[in-house]
Amino acid sequence: MNINARELSMKILLDINKNKAYSNLSLNKYLVDVKERKDENLIREIIYGVLENLIYIDYIISKASKVKMKKIHPYILEIIRIGIYQIVFMDKIPESAAVNESVKLAKKYGHKGTIGFTNGILRSISREKEKYTSIDVNDKMKYISIKYSHPEDLVKIWIDEFGIDFTQKLCEANNNRPLLNIRINTLKTNKNALINSLKQKGIETVDGKYAEDCLIVKNPFAITETDEFKKGLFTIQDESSMLVAQIMNPKENSRVLDVCSAPGGKSTHIAQVMNNKGFILSRDIYPHKIKLIEENVNRLGIDIIKTEVYDALKRDESLLGKFDYCLLDAPCSGLGLIRRKPEIKLNRKEEDIESLSNLQYKIIQNVKDYIKIGGFLVYSTCTILDKENIDLIKIFLKENPNFKLVDIQDRIKNKEEFSTLNDGYIKLFPHIHKTDGFFIAKMIKER
Repeated sequence: MNINARELSMKILLDINKNKAYSNLSLNKYLVDVKERKDENLIREIIYGVLENLIYIDYIISKASKVKMKKIHPYILEIIRIGIYQIVFMDKIPESAAVNESVKLAKKYGHKGTIGFTNGILRSISREKEKYTSIDVNDKMKYISIKYSHPEDLVKIWIDEFGIDFTQKLCEANNNRPLLNIRINTLKTNKNALINSLKQKGIETVDGKYAEDCLIVKNPFAITETDEFKKGLFTIQDESSMLVAQIMNPKENSRVLDVCSAPGGKSTHIAQVMNNKGFILSRDIYPHKIKLIEENVNRLGIDIIKTEVYDALKRDESLLGKFDYCLLDAPCSGLGLIRRKPEIKLNRKEEDIESLSNLQYKIIQNVKDYIKIGGFLVYSTCTILDKENIDLIKIFLKENPNFKLVDIQDRIKNKEEFSTLNDGYIKLFPHIHKTDGFFIAKMIKER
């Protein structure tokens, strides 16, 4: 099948920007028929490049176009965005090719007026790149917002919480592509054996910095097609997420409840730590997500996990006081995942964060009673806002004095890089730790 990478990129961007599809899911859907590695690489580069720089690209369009953005046809807008991304950010593609390919697409999806419009804008930007790419604002918040393509509301929240310099470095890091992280399945192999096995296939890896079972993959193309993946010798998971089971550190033959489990990365890792001995109840509200957990469980060769469809907001009287460990990997704003899903920064609203914080608190108040006295509650999110993290935990502890944060210093490699481990929680940031933004707290139920 002859694939036009730019045309397919246009369709994917329409799916993401118009239909609010997740970038990873939309890519997977459209890339099924793409067989050439160079085509897939170009499409991924364009999609993530445009999404990471969308506000900046649209700023450039607004300077170059007399037509207001909302009046540009959605197809033509995506074609121009793709063209600008190639001209401004992609050195390996000649600017003339970027313009000509965009005009060809405009001919196919537009009319005479939109063809000239597309050609005119892209040629103007190509001729006077410095004029159109300069950011003509004095306000530091607005500059950061445009330069790193994060909405002003989000930049303001971060500046208020972290300060200007921290926010600028964070936004810059959010636009850097993360390397793929994989978790060794210690039930089937060990680190050295997996490193050597992947190396024989030309796949280079380095050790994770904080998680014991982490390998960072330098060249991960088609890694899920390898025998090692199919046989369950590893799974894909960010290093920050691996720290959840590492910090929980459940003993063999324990009873563990994972209340928001899908797609099962943390549940399966917990099973690993327990050497596949004990019992884990992994729940999620959506049946199709339960299937994802079961697929992971089967591939990794785990038999101590039972899955159930269940709403974490509903109190289950049959579970009261039954578990040694409970994990609440809470629904959150996902603002720690922007490097992987850049559309998150474009779609997340301040009122969403307030709503999610309320939801998180309702769930944690609900699940606390499932834990035995002397048992542990681990709370985690893939966001960086204190409102969803330590502020929420402090409120919970104040209202539940029978719970107390426990020292987790002995659970992290390179622990000297974190200042809060003896306080019972850890915060990770993309620009500091080169991981997803993440939060984990561990509490004991004393009475």
